[in-house]
Amino acid sequence: QVQLEESGGGLVQAGGSLRLSCVASGRASTGYIMGWFRQAPGKEREFVAAVSWSGTTTKYADSLKGRFTISRDNAKNTAYLQMNSLKPEDTAVYYCGGARLVNLPSSPSAYAYWGQGTQVTVSS
Repeated sequence: QVQLEESGGGLVQAGGSLRLSCVASGRASTGYIMGWFRQAPGKEREFVAAVSWSGTTTKYADSLKGRFTISRDNAKNTAYLQMNSLKPEDTAVYYCGGARLVNLPSSPSAYAYWGQGTQVTVSS
């Protein structure tokens, strides 16, 4: 079982940056991929980015490439999402998910573990 906890959300002006963190804990906190998703009010949860266990392979939603960067530090059991050039449409609750997989799925249903989410609000 893996427990995930996100942090780093907040209110930022358009064009600004935020870095989200997701700390993993639990008995089986090794050998899992990490993904970031977001959900705006009235919308479905959508894929943002994912990273392999080693951190060497990443995957991004096409619309976010170039602005968002996912990374991880296994020594700290933490995954990060660096978000730059933020836009009001990036406003959402951001969730991290974990799964014991080799590939990097973009479907939320593929992820077994979830954090509670952190709110990101981008003002215009």
